[in-house]
Amino acid sequence: MTQHDRLETLGLFNARVPRYTSYPTAPVFSPATGATFQRGELAALDPAEPVSVYVHIPFCERLCWFCACHTQGTKTLGPVESYLATVERELALLRETLPDGMRMGRLHWGGGTPTILPPELIHRLAGALKTTFTPADGWEFSVEIDPTMVDRDKVLALADEGMTRASIGIQDFDPEVQDAIGRQQPYSVTEACVACLRAAGVESLNADLVYGLPHQSLARLEATVRKVLTLGPDRVALFGYAHVPWASKRQKLIDEAALPGDRARVRLAERAAEMFRGAGLNAIGIDHFARPGDELAEAAASGRLRRNFQGYTADHCQTLIGVGASSISRLPGGYVQNAAATPAYVQRIEAGDLPGARGHALTDDDRLRARAIEMLMCDFALDRTELAETFGAAAGALDPFHAEVAARYGDLVSLDAERLAIHPDGRPLTRIIASAYDAHLDGGARFSRAS
Repeated sequence: MTQHDRLETLGLFNARVPRYTSYPTAPVFSPATGATFQRGELAALDPAEPVSVYVHIPFCERLCWFCACHTQGTKTLGPVESYLATVERELALLRETLPDGMRMGRLHWGGGTPTILPPELIHRLAGALKTTFTPADGWEFSVEIDPTMVDRDKVLALADEGMTRASIGIQDFDPEVQDAIGRQQPYSVTEACVACLRAAGVESLNADLVYGLPHQSLARLEATVRKVLTLGPDRVALFGYAHVPWASKRQKLIDEAALPGDRARVRLAERAAEMFRGAGLNAIGIDHFARPGDELAEAAASGRLRRNFQGYTADHCQTLIGVGASSISRLPGGYVQNAAATPAYVQRIEAGDLPGARGHALTDDDRLRARAIEMLMCDFALDRTELAETFGAAAGALDPFHAEVAARYGDLVSLDAERLAIHPDGRPLTRIIASAYDAHLDGGARFSRAS
């Protein structure tokens, strides 16, 4: 039996499990936990502790077919300007609710396409945010960049507002693959974008790639990786394409017959990882890479790596405040998601209320399982000693799950009194192993494949 055969028997190709950027995951959220909970949690925050802030810009000039994010298309700036006015009103509501003197340690603009904003709107949004949250010393500001939707003036505006990291969407450089996912983006355009960012003094560059796309082959992906490496990224995120047409209707435009098969898909991920490691980048968690000396690489090496809605991070702010339609806040007492549809979000803000529409108040058991799952996703190891020190005797509730994992996965894992570790050959199963600790998994939600 080959290694891939064994992984198949353990569910790699047919299991559909969460990506665990939170626990519990969003399908567990309920309307019973909404704006009232959100308001109480925000009002009780300690201004001495910086928070992270995420702003969602849901607009795109083109809707890429592979994307499952909450986005909408527009060819004019009218809807964008109207949305920004609503975001400003949300920030005003936050100022009324939060204690005075709140600071932000991290700021991230995502989408959608944040770079759909022209310079004047970039400055307007940044100003409203800085009025609400004072940047802490050493704060970081990252922005998702579409190279086809950015120019020198936009880059300079973002740099003037303090952008420290640009996250560039690439996915794949092969023209046939790009045509098959509705995202045409020549290498020359991306190269010019990177040069512009570097000239503006942006010190950190992340590149987003996707494997498992239609018509993707080893040769095509290898050519893409070689081109990406010429751009000198400090970090790379290599995501598996999540084909979820029941959740993202635009994915029905993708020809399923052109998608790589199970084993081909795994081989694509393996080969790209080999090339990034060979170029000197360190593997981080299940799907990231970073150059030695990068903050993410240092966090992984020192056991300080964390996971949130943007993936792997070195962010240690305990609170994340989501702004805009569909944004999710991680608050001390639990999670709250703003109304996902833009009209519903606008309606809540115009009514003078916070936009939290659904969420989940954490129990002690949730916190225990959340930390155990985060350890596995970040470190491929669950530190039983740390769990016992943090959660006391309650950590023993996970003992049957440790034993179950050890029995099912055999020599792919190891278990002793101090920790449970996933060995390198078993790491493709990390999401599946993490799901063994998920008490909410049988709620009927449908997730992306584990491979």
